[in-house]
Amino acid sequence: MKKYLFYLFILVSNASIAQVPKSSELFKSIMKQDSLLFNVGFNTCDISQFERLLSEKFEFFHDVDSISYKPQFLQNIKKRLCKTPDTYQSRRALVEESTEVYPLYKNKVLYGAIQHGVHKFYEKIAGKAERFASTAKFTHVWLLENGTWKLARGLSFDHQQQDISFKTVSMFDDIPAIESWLKENKVPTLGIGVINGGKIQDIKVYGELKKGISAPYNTIFNVASLTKPVTAMVTLKLVSQGKWNLDEPIYKYWTDPDVAKDPNSKILTTRHLLSHQSGFKNWRFINPDNKLHFDFTPGTKYHYSGEGFEYLRKALEHKFHKSLEQLAQELVFTPLQMTQTQLVWTNKIDISRYAIGYNKEGEAYPIEKYTTASAADNLLTTIEDYSKFMVSIMKGEGLSKAVFEDMIKNQVVTKKGKHFGLGLEIYELDNGEYAISHGGADKGCQTIMFILPKTQQGLVIFTNVDDGYKVYEKILFHYLGENGRKIFDIETK
Repeated sequence: MKKYLFYLFILVSNASIAQVPKSSELFKSIMKQDSLLFNVGFNTCDISQFERLLSEKFEFFHDVDSISYKPQFLQNIKKRLCKTPDTYQSRRALVEESTEVYPLYKNKVLYGAIQHGVHKFYEKIAGKAERFASTAKFTHVWLLENGTWKLARGLSFDHQQQDISFKTVSMFDDIPAIESWLKENKVPTLGIGVINGGKIQDIKVYGELKKGISAPYNTIFNVASLTKPVTAMVTLKLVSQGKWNLDEPIYKYWTDPDVAKDPNSKILTTRHLLSHQSGFKNWRFINPDNKLHFDFTPGTKYHYSGEGFEYLRKALEHKFHKSLEQLAQELVFTPLQMTQTQLVWTNKIDISRYAIGYNKEGEAYPIEKYTTASAADNLLTTIEDYSKFMVSIMKGEGLSKAVFEDMIKNQVVTKKGKHFGLGLEIYELDNGEYAISHGGADKGCQTIMFILPKTQQGLVIFTNVDDGYKVYEKILFHYLGENGRKIFDIETK
């Protein structure tokens, strides 16, 4: 199993423009300018608004009236639309739910924004009631000129004379579009879970399990290192119940024979293991002799280690005389009704719903049916089940307040803006916001999840191909907006 390598998607990412959420300051600023330009300027024939808000390099492209520049555009407004407002008046109405705003950056400095949407036009002729005239799509390019937003480009197109109802449609609601996107990126199956308001909002599974067989809503994925948060939650719930101690030397319950003579084994604790400060490599087979070694004193630095979680599993199993699978069922899976989740492969697994792993060339890997639970790898689950688990983490269910705070506390820095807590990695965002995260990477598997407790948002992405991380960026920006960009920025620093 590989180390969690979320940053890999950076290698294939180009600079992107992400739609900002409607709650963002940028969106509000652009909407304010739109209102001044149209609700005040256009709809009341206040030409001064256009003179003030249009850039000197303004260009307007219209699918009926061709191209015009600022002087000509102002003349058209004065001499045509606003020539006799008492006898003829045009009114523009923005379809607000259609509006999308995308930031433009240069060297990470905001210099402009793209506004895209749909607007409708109504006309009133003296002595008659206002009537619908047309609907059209538009794209505006706003630039910051000396700190002031100015409209530099305007496109108005697809004019139609019937009143068409509008419904916002994203690529993730357009099945043919996303299926095409997955084929372009050679991703056989994609699962997305979206949490909003502390509840599961959406479960989406796209692609095929085999040629001609669509992946069902309850597709079963191997999620690689997304197993580790389950092991962490089992452990932290036991700590919250007073049955386990984070800082008690773990040798009291288990010592691996490979390190039994090493004095470091006497100081190793659960805190070290959950925060990847154990001193172990990721896997012992990396060592020339295939044996476990301490590479440094536990608690002195960070090194991601699956072996550390396996060490913890054996200690838990020795103390409680139960397998990790039994403990997970009792403390996590059964209480959360995660009925499609298992740590081991049994005859309960519906293989017809299993997402087989693929390499980058589209070749399937053999299915490995693990019969012994790993604390670090190979969890079998669905998007819905893992989303339930994420909501539980977000709410701190089964954890004492002190343990939850310890879980997200900076145990060890992994890079600027990011640290490991207990079993989970934490992104330090602006204004006291933070994101809880973990990912997984194995042959034929790339997965990742994010939880934002303060905004009550969450996102989980499952793919079944070696380079599935290629699709993370677009999904992250679409569903998490500005916070998604902040996470991306931390990864690319």
